[in-house]
Order: sequence, then C-alpha cells, then structure tokens
Amino acid sequence: MVFFFFTASLVSCTRKEKTVKDVMDNAISNLYKTMNAKELSELDDEKVLSLFSKDELQVLSSHHWMFDANVPVVVSIMRSNGQKKLPFWLTEKGFVKTDKIVKSEQTTYDVWQKSFEAGTVGLGINGFENFGLHYFVSVIAQNKSDQLELSNFFPENQYVGVMDIGAFTYHDWDELVLTEVPDELRGQKLLTTIRGRGRGTHLIGAFRTTPFQSSEKPDQVVLTWSEEPSSTQTIQWRTNPTAKGVVRYWEKGAGPEDNFTEVNSENIVIEDRLLQNDQFINHHTGTLKNLKPATNYHYIVGDPNLNIWSEEADFTTAPNGPAPFSFVYFGDTHRSPHWGELIHSVYKRHQNTAFYIIGGDLVSTGLYRDEWDKLLGYSSDVLNKKPLMPVPGNHDNQAGLGAKLYTDLFSLPMNGPDKVKPEQSYSFEYGNALYLMIDATSPYDDQTEWIENQLKQTNAKWKFAVSHFPPYCYEEDYKDIRDKWCTIFDKYHVDMVMSGHVHYYLRTKPMNNEKPVSSPAEGTIYVISIAIPDNEGVIPEQSYADVQFSGEMLYQTLDINGDTLVYKAMNIDGVVRDEMVITK
Repeated sequence: MVFFFFTASLVSCTRKEKTVKDVMDNAISNLYKTMNAKELSELDDEKVLSLFSKDELQVLSSHHWMFDANVPVVVSIMRSNGQKKLPFWLTEKGFVKTDKIVKSEQTTYDVWQKSFEAGTVGLGINGFENFGLHYFVSVIAQNKSDQLELSNFFPENQYVGVMDIGAFTYHDWDELVLTEVPDELRGQKLLTTIRGRGRGTHLIGAFRTTPFQSSEKPDQVVLTWSEEPSSTQTIQWRTNPTAKGVVRYWEKGAGPEDNFTEVNSENIVIEDRLLQNDQFINHHTGTLKNLKPATNYHYIVGDPNLNIWSEEADFTTAPNGPAPFSFVYFGDTHRSPHWGELIHSVYKRHQNTAFYIIGGDLVSTGLYRDEWDKLLGYSSDVLNKKPLMPVPGNHDNQAGLGAKLYTDLFSLPMNGPDKVKPEQSYSFEYGNALYLMIDATSPYDDQTEWIENQLKQTNAKWKFAVSHFPPYCYEEDYKDIRDKWCTIFDKYHVDMVMSGHVHYYLRTKPMNNEKPVSSPAEGTIYVISIAIPDNEGVIPEQSYADVQFSGEMLYQTLDINGDTLVYKAMNIDGVVRDEMVITK
C-alpha cells in the first residue's frame, strides 16, 4: 500500500480570501441560534442554499479546490454516478456533462468538463450531504503544443499523477484503481483527493446528539501510559468547558484528607461542531511521575474550586523488572454496547490483569465525538482502573481525514516514527515484554526502519506487535505488510502479532518467511480477534491457519511468567475457545 497525504479543506486556506471553513462555521453557528433539533434534521438542499449569502455561495463554489495553470486548460471533473445530487455550482459555473465515463473496480464516474484561461482555477464543494466518494480532477492544456504546469495548490501538498488505467484516485484507498479511462483523458494530469473530503460541508442529515453529555462532574476517566509504566501513570477525563482539573492521588492506606499529592492537568477544548447537544468539552490529562514500582495508588480527579470530584479509583504501577503479569487483548470494539458488556465481564473475571490493548477500530466513525462518548461511556468503571493501550484502525483514522479525536482523547508515548503523527505508532515495555503498537493506517515505509530499530535495541524476552490490518487473512491480501514488516518480525523473532479489521477469529501456525514452521521458537504466531458479535459465516480453510472460527465476540488473555506464556481466547461467558502455551 502506498500513502499520499495533503492538507484537507477542513483547515484554513493559505490564500487570503474567506475560506469554505469560515463560511461553514458561520452557517452552523447561525443554525444553532435559529433552528431546533427537528428543523435541523429536516434540512434539504433548498433550505441549505438559502442559508448563504451571494458572496458565501461564491466561496463554496470556487474555494474548495484551487490551483494555478500557466496556460489555458480543460478541466475534467469525475463524479461518481452514485451521487444523485449535483453540486449546486457545477452547471452554474459552466461545466458540461460529456458522454465519457471513467470506471474503477467499484464505481462508475461521469465526466464533466470546462475550459479555463491561464490563471487560477477554482472548484466547489462536493455537496451538503455525506457522500462517501469525493470527485477527482484531471487537467490538460487546450493547446497540445503548450507545456502545462500546475502550481499554488489548495489543499496544499497536492499529489499529481497521470490519468490512466491502474491509477489510484484516493490517497486513503490507493488499492482502488481505475479500470476504464477514455483515450481522450489518458495522459492528463490527475489530481487525486481523499474519499471523505466532502464531510467538511456536511449539513443534510449531519446533526447528531450524544447519549453521554458532559457536565461539571468528571467522567470518561481513562488510564493510559505516556511514559514508563513502573514510575508514571497518565489519567484522562472530561468535563464541560466550565470546569478545570487536577489529580489528587495517594498510596493505599493513606486517605486524601491525610496525605495526598496534587497534580494539575493539561486541558484542551475539543469541538464537534455537529454535535448539537454537547458541542464543546474540556479534555483533561494529568501525568503522575516518580511513582513507586508495583505499588497501588488511589486517586480522584476534579475541580477544587467547584469541589466536584470523580469517584475514587485505583491503579497499580508496573513492576521494576521481570515479574509475572497478564494483559488482555481485544480486537475491533466499534463503540458497541456489546463491547461494554464484554469488558465489564472481563474485568470481573480477571482482576489481576495489568492492562488492556485494543487493536484498532475502537469506534465506527472516528470523526464523531459521540461515538467516542459511547466507547468510553460503555467502559466506565473499568478503564479508570486498568490502563488502555490502543492502536488506530481505519475507522478511527477515517476517510483520509486523520485521527485527531483519537490522539486528543488518549495520551500515549511519543516515541514513534518521525514521519508518523505522534501517538499513532509507539512502543512501550512492561516487565520482560516489548509492545510495538503500529499504526497500519499510516505509510508502511515510514515505519519500517523504526520497527527494526525497536526490535534491535530491546533486551525484552517477549516481543509483541499490534497492528490493525492482519498480515494473514483470507479476505484481503496485505502483501506489503508481509514484505515490509513480517520479514523484520522473522529476523528478530517477534512472538505474536495481534490484529483485527476482519471480523472473525484466527490463530495461525508459527510462521516464518510466509510458511508454517514446526514450533513457536522458529516463527511468529498471528492472531485476529473481534470484540463484538460477528456474522462472518463459514471461513475457507487456509494453509497457515491453526484455529479459525466466527460467530462470537472474544477476548484474549496472555499470562507471562518468566519463560512461559499461556494464551487463551475466551467468550463473554468465560468459555475457553482456543488456548496454547509457549515455553522459551
């Protein structure tokens, strides 16, 4: 998989004119002042267009996608014929539908064209509904003798490809390539985009509510590690925007009224402008340092000025060096209430678990804060006691628009690859184990050297990697991961790689060089799991599979004691569905 990124229209344009974001922010603010929830839900194209002035419509029709051409050009817009509503500006600005079509492996695109003089070309928004495939563009000089140059792009860092069969059109899904391109369009400059870019102007059916509204009282209290697990603990929580935050903590046996330490939190305001009943929250992060290893601490979080506090909770720091411990792995959770039932069941059954890992797709739409509210609301009274260490999946880092809510809500180690956004890939050690938490939604090549360096430098006895996309599965072929990462796992003998994404359970035979080997001492075991009910049905037999099945939501316990690892896959009732023992 090859990745290309550019700055999306959700950020401000570097040109001096008013931006699409400016116009949309103003419109949404006015809607909240003038419409109730029912009226917001009944918005259609006619009502939406009436919200904007003539000047604002001009911005929406010409400032969404911009570039300069040095010579007169013909611009072709390829729009999916599955999008029934034409952008309001398309015919008004003189674009004409041709008889040409372009096809990818999944979609047919109509071709609309217009001629432009040399200078700035300005194109408009994809629409006001949340259609999943943004249009893309090709450009050719009107005069064949002219040498065409394009520059001054907005969004910035525009990738310019070549319009032809086999070309990709979306940075966030470059495996989706063109299969049919008319001869007249072949060889033109192809301006690629991201599928979800139209979300920046989503108004029709856009407004949401959260079932977990914030208040002055702290909630969504979550433990993670952003630094060393034996001497630090990071605590996150939220309030409404009026409250500030501190952490008060003390060792077990000394109450807060007797001997507590207080740490101020770092606070950020998180906005979801389409979340009509809870648009803004304060998100608080406090990191406790210089803690004693293997020690139980109690804590509360809150605002001392308001004298409003969370319920008391506790955590235990990691041991300083090798000691027996266990952790729990979850596959996709998708903010499901079933996930809430599962993690509460796990917590009651496995009190000595040191921490939890989720292998991506924590939610289904990572851009929506109400989905994160559900994930954290359903896991209340658990994640405030046991740290959670996640990696993002394609639903968390969705549609090419980034994983900002993921990184805003979880404070994680900042020791990842230089070219990957901080906290999306990282590593940590607990006891005698190394954990490589790898963001499979970021470029593979940007992480390969980092992965090798982490494995080369560690003295850990046990080595685990967590990455959302599974190197071995029957539905999708992740050959790039096997070529770039699994060869390194082979070289340094990673014990287990844990993934999700495809909704069934798999444990492979020990694998080395893409072939089964006789024992875990010679190869790596790859696991796929799913933490919500699945409907995968019958799974075809695979030569690399040791155990595979579908139909249940599962979790995995991994108990490590010196040279021995005991692995179990269990369902919500605690029934063991798969198990094995590895002895080094």
